[in-house]
Amino acid sequence: MTAITTLPGQPHIAYAGDQLHVEGLRLSDLARVHGTPLFVYSKAAMLSALAAYQRGFAGRQAQICYAMKANSSLAILQVFADAGCGFDIVSGGELARVLAAGGDPAKVIFSGVGKTRHEMKQALQVGIGCFNVESEAELDVLSAVAVDLGKVAPVSLRVNPNVDPKTHPYISTGLKGNKFGIAHEDALRAYRHAASLPGLKVVGIDCHIGSQITDSTPYLDAMDRVLDLVADVESAGIPIHHIDFGGGLGINYNGDTPPEADALWAQLLAKLDARGYGQRQLMIEPGRSLVGNAGVCLTEVLYLKPGEQKNFCIVDAAMNDLPRPAMYQAFHQIVPVTPRSGDGKVYDVVGPVCESGDWIGRDRQLLVQAGDVLAVLSAGAYCMSMASNYNTRGRAAEILVDGTKAHLIRQRESAFDTFALEQLV
Repeated sequence: MTAITTLPGQPHIAYAGDQLHVEGLRLSDLARVHGTPLFVYSKAAMLSALAAYQRGFAGRQAQICYAMKANSSLAILQVFADAGCGFDIVSGGELARVLAAGGDPAKVIFSGVGKTRHEMKQALQVGIGCFNVESEAELDVLSAVAVDLGKVAPVSLRVNPNVDPKTHPYISTGLKGNKFGIAHEDALRAYRHAASLPGLKVVGIDCHIGSQITDSTPYLDAMDRVLDLVADVESAGIPIHHIDFGGGLGINYNGDTPPEADALWAQLLAKLDARGYGQRQLMIEPGRSLVGNAGVCLTEVLYLKPGEQKNFCIVDAAMNDLPRPAMYQAFHQIVPVTPRSGDGKVYDVVGPVCESGDWIGRDRQLLVQAGDVLAVLSAGAYCMSMASNYNTRGRAAEILVDGTKAHLIRQRESAFDTFALEQLV
């Protein structure tokens, strides 16, 4: 019997013998057929992560809206649409993707601080479920757009509870110094203003405090502040039909220990029940926790370059494929697809882009040779969705694995693809 070695936080990515697999397929085979860099996703891993939320909400009125900024590839959206999810969007382009993937516009929540009039009109015309409004100025513009169309926009106000999520400052969104949401002390006035506008209907309240949160305490603190505000708003005669607690639950990148989704929601629902709000319609917007650990990026070792201070393992994936290390100093596990025997050396794993910030991992113990394929783990979220064509590098191909089937869900971009819309004068 072939020995199976699972990887921490990666239940559907494991070594079978001396080969790393995603579900029933060898990653070395996928790299040989499709080339590298290559993103590979496990459908089973995504549905397993979703099932934890579904268990947590069993018996409740709840709508799970996938925060598609984490990974907006059409086939990924299709997986979640088929599973009954709605979508949290932050642009008109994301709305177009939801519709192209077969998503239900009535299950769409439109978030973001800078919605344009065109985007508002687009969303109203297809009948989205709710706008998460992030400023009083936005309320006025949205009402005017809705009146011009002869429609009424359903709105929820995103409230900034000033709760520290204890995460990277770039992905903290619920503090006073962040650009997101309406200050807690201004929220009641904003609700009164929203209720007075002819093109709006207040339907809910929204709160999102950040991303890659690994502790339940910030969620519990934010919930208390939001529920205090619900009581104040309803005392002013403005009913709140749904309560949206956003997303932000973290994943295991490097020994991180976030609570499981169902365990987290057991705590949050207990607080809701204790305060008399347990039967309200609930909305949540998970992103990273649904797709992050479902994906790997395969990359080939091009050269090994020894140096006086550092040894460099130069690979064909770069910061345009995997932006998180350059943007957030983020950690991704890097493992060989086909391990060799021995101890190896300590390398910085870097890409070919002409920037010193183009690194994938620092000080990694690896035993590799040129031509080997490495797997960058936990690459399902905020990698392909933030990929670019810097240095005129075509974006990688993507594969969705379902058992023993590999579906090519995005073709590799050629150099011509990257400038197909440009024109010479």
